[in-house]
Amino acid sequence: MIKLFNTLSKNVEVFKPIDEVVKIYCCGVTVYDLCHLGHARSYIAWDVLRRFLIYSDYKVKYVQNFTDIDDKILKRAKEENSSMREVSEKNINEFHKDMDALGIMRPDSMPKATNHICNICSFIKVLEDKGFAYARGGDVYYSVFKNKNYGKLSNQNILEQNINQQGRMTSDESNKKDNPQDFALWKKAKKNEPSFDSPWGKGRPGWHIECSAMVKDELGETIDIHLGGSDLIFPHHENEIAQSESANNKKLANYWLHNGMVNVNGQKMSKSLKNFTTIRDLLDSGTSPMTLRYFVLTVNYRKPLDFTDEALNSASEAWKNINAALSFFDITEKENLSIEVNDTNEFVEEKYKETINYEISQKKIKFTNALNNDLNTAGAIAIIYELAKPLKNFINQFQRIKNLEINTNEKFHLRETLKVLEELTEVLGLKKEEIIIENKISEDQIRSLINKRLIAKKNRDYAEADEIRNSLKGKGIELIDQSSEQTTWIRL
Repeated sequence: MIKLFNTLSKNVEVFKPIDEVVKIYCCGVTVYDLCHLGHARSYIAWDVLRRFLIYSDYKVKYVQNFTDIDDKILKRAKEENSSMREVSEKNINEFHKDMDALGIMRPDSMPKATNHICNICSFIKVLEDKGFAYARGGDVYYSVFKNKNYGKLSNQNILEQNINQQGRMTSDESNKKDNPQDFALWKKAKKNEPSFDSPWGKGRPGWHIECSAMVKDELGETIDIHLGGSDLIFPHHENEIAQSESANNKKLANYWLHNGMVNVNGQKMSKSLKNFTTIRDLLDSGTSPMTLRYFVLTVNYRKPLDFTDEALNSASEAWKNINAALSFFDITEKENLSIEVNDTNEFVEEKYKETINYEISQKKIKFTNALNNDLNTAGAIAIIYELAKPLKNFINQFQRIKNLEINTNEKFHLRETLKVLEELTEVLGLKKEEIIIENKISEDQIRSLINKRLIAKKNRDYAEADEIRNSLKGKGIELIDQSSEQTTWIRL
């Protein structure tokens, strides 16, 4: 059974869907710029949740919105001498490029705030009619003191709450509000800014009301799972709950899941600290999409994730091994090696077959149990590595030994292991990447360099010995010193 940590209850709970289709809403991006590493962390985690639910035979409807009207978008449009729509559409296209590169499945629906203005106005009107909202000079505010349960997600005292979280409140709002903690549902139009008609005059929706309206329009009044980063717990998700449950008299979501934040070299990622990195910049710098995805999955989704060069390099080396295993056929078929049992005289020993099938089935159970345990992707990755190991070991032998013989039992082992490896990496969204062997080096050249290195070590010229080792590693050759006089090697 799947167990998930519910931010609302602060407990790990058994997941029980409302009906046969699991309804999930994920807070999307405000489309004023390229996505950053925090977005990668969040959307990779939720992509694995979605994939695992499907793997576990659940039907899933996954909705993720775009905030396409916001002060940041308007500011960017002014800077670029363009329009709100142009900025939004450009960054929506760039969003898809980044998410597609990372292997993130596209949501079933991606509503835009500007396409739901009528529904947003209707939602606000219900809150106003019920006494939870009030209009002031073209603005409309939600009265938090009218909701006795306000603060239940974040567990904050209403009188101590940070009323300007995210910097979304303008300086003149406090003069219009009954209480400083009240938040905007509708904002009066400013001069020369895009606006929409409403019962309160021209304006645009507040940030929080968008999601409440789109959840209801796309999925209904109560959904199974609501997703987002931990920075959204307050005020955004707190306000969503207040709006939706006040209007609908029903629970908004049964499970609230939040991912941890991203640090860079131990510091919070921010533009002011000049450690802000976009997904595009990281991928353009040479980090492969699956290396980034693999790295994100090595840490529990609820914990902080620290991006360092060392951690990414380590993830890159680990992913290369898994990618090589996934590329088994690509590598071996070039030399016409097949692990299919074609000869009628070939047969797999039944006892051996039973042993291998049992071992592989146990790995699948461990993999599933790991993800059942609040999406323990690190545990799932460990099983992936176990499955990749025999395939990678065989590839190393195959590349070193000419006319390598392989018996029928071993063919069966490799074939079944690869089959399950492909199945389980699909659940994690890890896709085989093209293996590019640069500066290919022959076995004779490798042996010559190994001998040269052994002589350098004997002469205590360790600088030259290290230079030879590093040069070979750059060509995909890993040296293994078995003694002071004997060194072997493998292809990475």
